Amino acid sequence: MRHVQGRARRARAALAAVLTWAGLLTGAVGCTTDGPLSGAFGPPAAEDVIRVTPDDGSTGVRPDRELRVRVPEGRLESVAVVKSQDARSSPVPGRLSDDGRTWRPDGERLALAAEYTVDAVAVDGNGRRSARRTTFTTHVPEERFIGYVAPENRSTVGTGMIVSLEFNRKITHRAAVERAVRVTSEPPVDIRPHWFGRSRLDFRPEHYWKPGTRVTVELGLRDVEGAPGVYGLQQRTFTFTVGRSQVSRVDAARHTMQVRRDGELLATVPVTAGAPKTTTYNGTMVITEMLEVTRMDSRTVGFGGEYDIPDVPHAIRLTESGTFLHGNYWADADVFGSTNVSHGCIGLRDVKGGGADTPAGWFFDRSLVGDVVEVVNSKDKKVAPDNGLGGWNMDWEEWRAGSAVK
Repeated sequence: MRHVQGRARRARAALAAVLTWAGLLTGAVGCTTDGPLSGAFGPPAAEDVIRVTPDDGSTGVRPDRELRVRVPEGRLESVAVVKSQDARSSPVPGRLSDDGRTWRPDGERLALAAEYTVDAVAVDGNGRRSARRTTFTTHVPEERFIGYVAPENRSTVGTGMIVSLEFNRKITHRAAVERAVRVTSEPPVDIRPHWFGRSRLDFRPEHYWKPGTRVTVELGLRDVEGAPGVYGLQQRTFTFTVGRSQVSRVDAARHTMQVRRDGELLATVPVTAGAPKTTTYNGTMVITEMLEVTRMDSRTVGFGGEYDIPDVPHAIRLTESGTFLHGNYWADADVFGSTNVSHGCIGLRDVKGGGADTPAGWFFDRSLVGDVVEVVNSKDKKVAPDNGLGGWNMDWEEWRAGSAVK
């Protein structure tokens, strides 16, 4: 009898253990909302409801990848995307599709070297709400390009100024770079671009600017691919103002320079131009630099050791190759207005150290970067359009043909 009772107690204990484990398992299933059992017994995981491209945690994402948030069923209630770049954060504008299932940015490409954070809330087909946050980072390029711009921001320039961008790397995707630069004016005028080779892009109107014109240059070069794997760095806007009109006409045969301000003759100044073996370029040149004093060494412009003058006064640069209009204190006074003796420059009488009341000092004080100097009757060729700001030596049709955007 005791043997039977012992077996009964052992049977009841085994049954209790089975029931206890069953209860634990039932409780486990009922409390779990994630893991392998959730798809069958609980609400779906957020990543199954809200799908984000690029994937969460992605790195090195290329700018041509699509940014997209979508739900396979139900609808998106809200999507907020933030871009963090250069220690600054900004929202990424976008819009939902008509059916509420897809969000895309408003045409904005992914930025380089940036972190994106996506916060999305959605309701699935059963009315259950889910929220998801994802992050990814974009490609950090090893090579960048920038454009060195003339004229300077907020400067006042002459009517012959040409907007010129010199890039530090060769540009092979010229159309993309050209589209990223916008030059406008007030009052409005037609302004067109022209490429000189692979590293320089200039802009000008058909005729000289009108005095008082305000010009705005917008550089949208950041993340623009200028060459394979080489991306722009600048996102900048600057302006300049066109001052009075001053056009000076140098007649190399007459040894004179007529200076006209707003069409009125200010003065006729005696000059000396290039000697017969070292003539001055003909054509239209623009002042690009003004130096109170500078050194001029013939070795730097291909003339050997013919001269080295450490203190040339009132030096005004006209070409990149070294044509200056400058003060001259070493030549005899009687050469000005009668004889051409220079190595291609245009010389005005001056004194050592530069004099304010000399012809050179008078002209220097009345000149601006962007003023026009036209040379005629020299026994030389016309200055090349890319030598300094010589683009005015092209006719309008030829200038317009230099655009990379057809």
